[in-house]
Amino acid sequence: MFFPISGAHINPVVLAATGFFVGMLGGFFGVGGSFLAGPALFFFGVPMNFVVGTDLAHITGKSITATREHSKLGHIDFKLGFLMMIGTIPGVELGAQAIEYFKRHANVDRVVAIAFIGVLVSVAVFMAWESWRTLRLSKRERSAKSNAIGGQRSGKGDVSALAGFAKRIHILELAPMVGLPKSGIKRISLWAILVVAFIGGVFSGFLGGGAGYIRMPALVYLLGIPTHLAVGTDLFEVIISGGYGTVTHALKGNVDILIALVMHTGGVIGAQLGAVLTNYIKGPRIRLAFVPLPLAGAALILYTLITGRHMG
Repeated sequence: MFFPISGAHINPVVLAATGFFVGMLGGFFGVGGSFLAGPALFFFGVPMNFVVGTDLAHITGKSITATREHSKLGHIDFKLGFLMMIGTIPGVELGAQAIEYFKRHANVDRVVAIAFIGVLVSVAVFMAWESWRTLRLSKRERSAKSNAIGGQRSGKGDVSALAGFAKRIHILELAPMVGLPKSGIKRISLWAILVVAFIGGVFSGFLGGGAGYIRMPALVYLLGIPTHLAVGTDLFEVIISGGYGTVTHALKGNVDILIALVMHTGGVIGAQLGAVLTNYIKGPRIRLAFVPLPLAGAALILYTLITGRHMG
């Protein structure tokens, strides 16, 4: 099938199946799925500026479904999500403006592809190191931490080897201070939340999707949010960042809405399945299972970049 806006030739069945797979993984890991959706679209022959804008449109629709499922399971801290919105939107716009700059002054495909590879590999390596260390903690040590991350109770058997780092963020007295009772955090600087949201927004606007591969780990390791709440809250935040990103990229001519709709047909089903699965897996194992996926996305982009071959 020919998609006239982006000029790509993609089998719609393959596109819908990709949407289902990405949707299921996004619903499970709370990262929107752009760590695979973006690389897949690039592999299918979609120009990178369209990859970014179209992935935002697809991820936004799918995340609405996944967020609804996580809300039923009690996996969303809505107060945190709304606070993050303040930093997310300007970050998304900055990332989108960067895409426009490289469209005019450089090879946008190459620049964004290299940035994508660097981010995905870095995230995967870091999460592999942390998750492996966490899983090596003895049952006695996990019990002593009261099944908590960042010193807070998660109720899901969640624990992190880097809990001490989040504690240092919590005691940072930089007004205004806010409480996040849903996440078990009594006091935390609003600026810490806004910095995480802004950085996630920049990556979302520049690399597409909700950038949950950045924000979800940041919520866990920097803010001390329990993993299951980080998954659901990040998906809620993806609706905000993805919705704004879709609009601003559409106005800049970077969205192929037909591709997004075809992927969405499979994505909404997969997202619901992935969201339900998070209720049965402990936090550290969710994070460890996530590790190979950014690496797969990076490998797909690298292959396409080096060979110049596209499926389609």
